Amino acid sequence: MQETICALSTPSAMGAIAVIRVSGEEALSVVRTIFHAFYSCPFHPRVAYYGEILDGESVLDEVLCTYFQAPHSFTGEDMVEISCHGSLYVQKRMLELLIDHGCRSAMPGEFTQRAFLNGRMDLSQAEAVADVIASHSKSAHQLAINALKGGVSSKIKQLRDQLLHFAAMLELELDFSEEDVEFANRQQLLHLLNEISSQIRMLLNSFSQGNAIREGIPVAIVGKPNVGKSTLLNTLLQDDRAIVSDTPGTTRDTVEERLSIGGYLFRIIDTAGIRQSADDIETFGIQRAKKAIQNADIVLFLSDVASEPTQKQDYSMVFDGCNMEGKQVIKIVNKSDLLSRKAPKDADMLYISAKNAENISLLQQQLLSIAQSYVKNQEVILSNVRHYQALLKAEQNMQQAIAAMQNNAFTDCIAVDIRQVLYHLDEVIGEVSNNDILNEIFSRFCIGK
Repeated sequence: MQETICALSTPSAMGAIAVIRVSGEEALSVVRTIFHAFYSCPFHPRVAYYGEILDGESVLDEVLCTYFQAPHSFTGEDMVEISCHGSLYVQKRMLELLIDHGCRSAMPGEFTQRAFLNGRMDLSQAEAVADVIASHSKSAHQLAINALKGGVSSKIKQLRDQLLHFAAMLELELDFSEEDVEFANRQQLLHLLNEISSQIRMLLNSFSQGNAIREGIPVAIVGKPNVGKSTLLNTLLQDDRAIVSDTPGTTRDTVEERLSIGGYLFRIIDTAGIRQSADDIETFGIQRAKKAIQNADIVLFLSDVASEPTQKQDYSMVFDGCNMEGKQVIKIVNKSDLLSRKAPKDADMLYISAKNAENISLLQQQLLSIAQSYVKNQEVILSNVRHYQALLKAEQNMQQAIAAMQNNAFTDCIAVDIRQVLYHLDEVIGEVSNNDILNEIFSRFCIGK
């Protein structure tokens, strides 16, 4: 029998309401020892009962107690949630009373870990609980909710089930190896391996987008000195975050801030102006700017009306030595307020005035459109590093199995690689795991979850 655990599930701070969770076979009996209801209290499941928590002969607080009967609870065990007033003293004393009457203080993530161990959710869904709590934007929250509802695990189980039948046929061949029989059609198996490999690669390719959605899509503002990069950052943030000066080379290092647009999180990075320079410190800032370009998904190339005639040369100089494959570049001409209304404009450029916030909404729309394209046409998006690493190993073993098939290798060689593919797919959903991995995953959770 597992110990009965208790913990505060709301933040450890003063507030109107706090919620304390108790989970385990003795959860209800422990709570009954300190709870006195104001009316008949048979403790029917999923019914809130109003009463008092008694500290000896004194009343500690008036609370609501709700009982969730196993297996229909978050953990899959008997659970009681106590909603009390948010006094720091009340929270602390109530936990002490529960521990005095037989509970143990829960470890970080132990409630979710028990939910996993009791089959209430698989490992990828359990990890999504932490992602829901940690989400900083609408899109990151939706990504985590989809995983919590089983989006990732459903896809993995689908791939696993497709492969499992042929794996069983290969194992059967090994059992009858002396009779030289073939149960698994080799052409069908090769076709299936290629199909599953393609789907795994799609999941792997979605990881960069998923990670960007969760952590913030990196956007680098780049250009020559004094074209208004820092002013653009301040205007986007609606805050004087970066120092603005007419002196070229004022920005010597990258400045990064987060910005939410339409429910998507962006990491906006202001960079040093890129030019030929003999100044060691400025050169170091330019190197940082080049690195920001390499790490960005979206690049805002900024010029101004004065430098517009040399824009093509400036573009080549700014991006010299940078790998731009897969990056979205938005070309912007700043200080449009200095242009006459009749002056011709390049249709490929976005004309703005960062100082006067002109056409900034158009820039935000372009950023939002690019962000939305990340999730468009994507059935499942991968955002968990552990899942990515497991699927990367699965794909490597899949390629080995395909090569073995194409080279007419012995059945046992093919079977070994397919077993490894299944093993790594099972790693994602927790069908195979060891205690060290589980402890590492759940140690990142807050204590009451």
